[in-house]
Amino acid sequence: MRTTVETIRSRFDEAARARGYLLDPAQRQAADRLAELGLALGRGRAHGLFHRRTPPGLYLWGPVGRGKTWLLDTFFAAVPGPADRRTRVHFHAFFRQLHEAVRRHRDNHGHEHSAVDAAVSELVGDVDLVCFDEFHVHDPGDAMLVTRLLRELHTRGVVLVCTSNYPPSGLLPNPLYHHLFEPTIREIETRMSVVTVAGPQDYRALPRAESGAGAFARGAVLWPGDPGQLRAQGLVPPTPAEAATLTVNKRALLVEAARPDELWAGFEALCEGRTSPLDYLVLAETYPTWVVRDLPPLKTASAEARQRFVNLIDVCCDADVRLFLGSDRPLSELLAGDDLPTDIVRTASRLGLLRRVG
Repeated sequence: MRTTVETIRSRFDEAARARGYLLDPAQRQAADRLAELGLALGRGRAHGLFHRRTPPGLYLWGPVGRGKTWLLDTFFAAVPGPADRRTRVHFHAFFRQLHEAVRRHRDNHGHEHSAVDAAVSELVGDVDLVCFDEFHVHDPGDAMLVTRLLRELHTRGVVLVCTSNYPPSGLLPNPLYHHLFEPTIREIETRMSVVTVAGPQDYRALPRAESGAGAFARGAVLWPGDPGQLRAQGLVPPTPAEAATLTVNKRALLVEAARPDELWAGFEALCEGRTSPLDYLVLAETYPTWVVRDLPPLKTASAEARQRFVNLIDVCCDADVRLFLGSDRPLSELLAGDDLPTDIVRTASRLGLLRRVG
């Protein structure tokens, strides 16, 4: 059967019906653009057009819970052609692997550009479509590597489809460094069509047909974050003897406890130090439950700590970590402040998935 835009578009409708809902207008627009790209990919493969005329990619962005990941996964399954010609990965996980591969190849090649080229070959291989879920750039130290990655993929004629909670202009939001990333932002906007997915429904707030509510939604914001509140949630506060120093990506991290399935740590240790999204990803892979205590009003924290808190919430939500936040202030006070950046506003929507206990 010949693949058409309509046949690919129908896959989105079928997948939505299977989950018990219809596409909202924003999702429909994105699905239409993805269907058009899927058809272009199929034709390019059939006629050997890749590396000579690569279709532009898509950058889907919008608030959390609007179905961007679902749209990406449905598109990835619907693209015609052999499965080994495409890859789909969460950007946090891929970027961690990229760091490790670049470090390894740098030792072998002794040159940064050669190391990045070799690392991309190792991780991507000979594909013509890469899908990154939850793409974002927060750390200025990572921005240069992201730039080299995107340029390498473009040079290879790889079509890129990304989902993100941030528009391209919102990447690397720290005003001290944002201007350094603006050339890459312009390249993204030139080489990819930017599509906003911002319907009215937060689908994360609805029960998941597959497994009920996600683990993140089973967590809570506790105030006052005292031992009684914690025990009421089935959490046993650690003793001083349980304090430990973890080695995460070759950095020391002091935590209150590191149990087989629980991580206990203070806001200062996790956000005021030199932690990165890659560190949180490593921890999320090991500890399905986190208790982060002593949250201050974010307006009193450093700008760097506020950004790390955004990173932490992003990783925990995406990884379905069962997250508990403890403070002696209610959530409304923690997030108060007219001058807080838009990242904190977006984070507040994710924290809305957590119950308030206090």
